[in-house]
Amino acid sequence: MMQGMYFANPELFWLLLVLPLLAAYYILKLRKKEPTIRVSSTEAFSASGSSFKQRLRHLTFVIRMLIIVLLIIVLARPQSSSSKRTVRTEGIDICLALDISGSMLSEDFKPNRIEAAKKTAMKFIDERKNDRIGLVVFSAKSFTQCPITIDHDVLKNLFSGIKSGMIEDGTAIGMGLATSVDRLKDSKSVSKVIILLTDGINNTGMIAPMTAAEIAKNYKIRVYTVGVGTRGKAPYPMQTPFGVRYVNVDVEIDEPLLKNIAGLTGGKYFRATNNKALENIYQEIDKMEKIKIDESIFRRYTEEYLPFGIAAIILFIGELFLRFLFFRKLP
Repeated sequence: MMQGMYFANPELFWLLLVLPLLAAYYILKLRKKEPTIRVSSTEAFSASGSSFKQRLRHLTFVIRMLIIVLLIIVLARPQSSSSKRTVRTEGIDICLALDISGSMLSEDFKPNRIEAAKKTAMKFIDERKNDRIGLVVFSAKSFTQCPITIDHDVLKNLFSGIKSGMIEDGTAIGMGLATSVDRLKDSKSVSKVIILLTDGINNTGMIAPMTAAEIAKNYKIRVYTVGVGTRGKAPYPMQTPFGVRYVNVDVEIDEPLLKNIAGLTGGKYFRATNNKALENIYQEIDKMEKIKIDESIFRRYTEEYLPFGIAAIILFIGELFLRFLFFRKLP
């Protein structure tokens, strides 16, 4: 990759301060050379103008000044550089396991739990540019919404289409965790992580949550568990013949289970009671799971003084021509 122009000896540009001194010396020298005579009137000289050569008599001095400027640039050693950057990243493979059961429609989060979880997770995805991320959703059953991928645009597009009611209602935490493990078990990544978010108690599924956690541990997969829901009761929209009515339902999260899953696999349990707390949790996980980046930069410099040197030589030859041929016989 080409870079800008550099100078190996930029301190030599202080020599440019000589130019005003040379100009002052030249002007003083001209004044001393010009003879002065007293006349009663200059009317007799007004008719005679300066010749073309006389008007150009200062050109040699201007050229000499340009030569000095070019020589100083040459001495400062202008250089261009090209660099090659090698970056090695050890990306993390992450699977997001999201509960989409009916209780995720509760509105203790705005606009509701599932939409708040989607919005926060997509911000998290935007921050993990070097990681492969996949998505598993679960309620009574679980399925892979998006396999592990580095194409985050595709992932977010599939994420936006998630809604409660896509599959049979229920909360199969063990199934969601097991499906996520299956997505990551063959990964060659140095670090493998599952972020499991739920608002309920495991009440269905063929695989027990702790059994799935044991499998995750065997594959060296860390599981971060997130319990979402306010403490006490939460407003839940219920469809009735008279339209949507809100009822307050008990918030039941199996925190001991989620803590055990996280503890067994080397992860951590978090409790989110509002949108801001949920956002902070994802930020904390983001800080805990950072990628490693090794960066090496190789830079090669190329000397660029030759054009300035050639220009100085051409001007020097031009000055000699003007001084000894063109201006040799000024009228």
